[in-house]
Amino acid sequence: MNRMHTVLHDPTSETAPVMRPRLTPPESLEGKTVALLDLGKIRSDEFLDHVEKRLRDRGLDVLRAAKPTNAKPAPLEVIQEIAEKAHVVAEALAD
Repeated sequence: MNRMHTVLHDPTSETAPVMRPRLTPPESLEGKTVALLDLGKIRSDEFLDHVEKRLRDRGLDVLRAAKPTNAKPAPLEVIQEIAEKAHVVAEALAD
């Protein structure tokens, strides 16, 4: 019998990852600020432009944030701004 083995990798780039409990998603986005994080991949900004329009059309507040490059973790200032101002985050990957 051949068992499949799955390895999960921590996407946070932490040298010593901390186990955190999963936050419960909000029941609704009503009254929430949604952060859209551009990871710096090609065309991810185009995707986020579309997502931002759809969210704003629904009357939601949107915060745009971006990493300077996809090759490095987001700067602390970007992470802090999202943590202070947003209730949920969507990240964009593209290519």
